[in-house]
Amino acid sequence: MTQAVKEEFRSRQVSDGFRWVQLAIGVICMVMIANLQYGWTFFVPEITKQFGWGRAEIQWAFTLFVLFETWLVPIEGWFVDKYGPKIVIIFGGVLCAIGWVINSQAETLFAFYIGQIVAGIGAGAVYGTCVGNALKWFPDRRGLAAGITAAGFGAGAALTVWPIQATIANYGFQSAFLTFGIGQGVVIVILAFFLLAPKPGQVPEPTNKGPIIQSRRQYLPSEVVKHPIFWLMYAMFVAVGAGGLVVTANLAPMAKDFGVADIPMWLGIPALTLAATLDRLLNGLTRPFCGWVSDKIGRENTMFIAFGIEAIGIYMLYLYAGNPVMFVILSGLVFFAWGEIYSLFPSTCTDTFGSKFAATNAGLLYTAKGTAALLVPFGTAMAADGNWNSVFIIGVVLNGAAALLALFVLKPWRAGIIRRTEENVLQPAQ
Repeated sequence: MTQAVKEEFRSRQVSDGFRWVQLAIGVICMVMIANLQYGWTFFVPEITKQFGWGRAEIQWAFTLFVLFETWLVPIEGWFVDKYGPKIVIIFGGVLCAIGWVINSQAETLFAFYIGQIVAGIGAGAVYGTCVGNALKWFPDRRGLAAGITAAGFGAGAALTVWPIQATIANYGFQSAFLTFGIGQGVVIVILAFFLLAPKPGQVPEPTNKGPIIQSRRQYLPSEVVKHPIFWLMYAMFVAVGAGGLVVTANLAPMAKDFGVADIPMWLGIPALTLAATLDRLLNGLTRPFCGWVSDKIGRENTMFIAFGIEAIGIYMLYLYAGNPVMFVILSGLVFFAWGEIYSLFPSTCTDTFGSKFAATNAGLLYTAKGTAALLVPFGTAMAADGNWNSVFIIGVVLNGAAALLALFVLKPWRAGIIRRTEENVLQPAQ
């Protein structure tokens, strides 16, 4: 085959079916890493019971996981943009397994910290690669594609809420760490061999139609971190992400503090188990749903609605968390209105800065999740006496502020930037 024929073949758009297969592979990989974050809350009471450490001390392990999951994603994204997704996914899958194997053998806080750091690096490699790949494969449905991929992470843990709880109850938390850690890692490594990045010409061109405006300029990561609008999005991400991470890390302790954890609900299922399952399902559902909505009405408009609902949900939880029915419903609402940040911010970032370096640039923005995680131990410490009121009120204020910033600052600013650069769309980034 001549070079000319090769280039012609490379320039052909692939079928939608092929693109959806690539998306599905990424989603399954995301499901495999979901427990590393969302399953942690079930281990905290057992670790506390066995070793006698305080919650705040233990939750530093969760914070370290999120920090290393997020803050290294730009580096991992650079490798994805340069060398493709396969090697990074294999690397991530191996570390995910090793991290939970370490946890299964840990007998000191330091050992748990190390295990969570290793697992965090692995999870970040998988997460950043899969989201970045989805953004590249679907420039025409970027919000939906990013949302479906992120849904694997948000809802994937719902499939194993009961199995993990049963394993912990019957065999101990060490066995749960070991079994699920190895199983999830093996699946990720196998799927890595089937994940591909799009070649030039295989996907549709960026578009500016309806409420969606996309830059044709391909910003370098070094330019992105110098752009003020990037830091506005970063601050908004931190503001919304902090509240959700505090609830994620402390759902089980919170339910126990409010006295609702073991109260039988639908079909006799305890309130905590039902809430955890519903929360993860809604946290996953909101990502493709809000991503799809944002493709129809615009990113910032969707942010305003979702962040506003989050503020209302947290305030209602502040008022009625002691009622088991309301605890289940309102925690579900909080997770639904929180989870969409993982589809809206990556798609907004790529719409603004281009798709060539999507994995790296979206990874830079994703580090905001790590910054937000720094607030988890402080939120936990504020509620050391079992009173979560201050934590809830702070969450209401942060989400309300982010909603207003999305509509009245981010939306007009981003539109102006893209329109001003439209005349130079064919010029490469300097």
